[in-house]
Amino acid sequence: MKEAVIKYLHQVRWNHAIEHGSIHILSRMMPYVNMAGRSNGRGFFIYGDIPTDMLEKAVQEAIDRIGAGEHQLAIHPNCGTNMISSAALAAGGTMLATTGTKRRGLTEQIPAGVLGALMGVLLGQVVGMRLQALITTSPNFPQARIKKIQRRQMGKRTYHWVEMNYEQPFSLPGAKP
Repeated sequence: MKEAVIKYLHQVRWNHAIEHGSIHILSRMMPYVNMAGRSNGRGFFIYGDIPTDMLEKAVQEAIDRIGAGEHQLAIHPNCGTNMISSAALAAGGTMLATTGTKRRGLTEQIPAGVLGALMGVLLGQVVGMRLQALITTSPNFPQARIKKIQRRQMGKRTYHWVEMNYEQPFSLPGAKP
């Protein structure tokens, strides 16, 4: 059970890295198309009106380039990790900054709160990028291949499911075969 959970978490991190790399590459290929992604242990979704063949090329390029050492592709500035970090630190910064102004008027509370929130947002970007590098993505995946890509529609919205397969069997360090 423990090994299955750890394997799943590693696969989420690997898929998250490839998802980010794919979005970096697609953004260069299609700079005016809005897109987003979401990863799990089996693969990832790419949301946006993207031709399937172009997505397949971008995913393969991301696998190849990250595998060749371009680990910076695994980190994306618009990742949800950055957004959550910024939101949490902005809320904390606001609370911390306004703590000493409770007995004072709104004229002191509002600027202090805004300053605290701003500091939290700025710090959140740095923290989010670091969290991606250390926790939510991993560019150190075994040999990866695309298992399948499915184009789907939900109303007027287009998205793709990219299912991944990793060639090397997973084992915990020190585990008996």
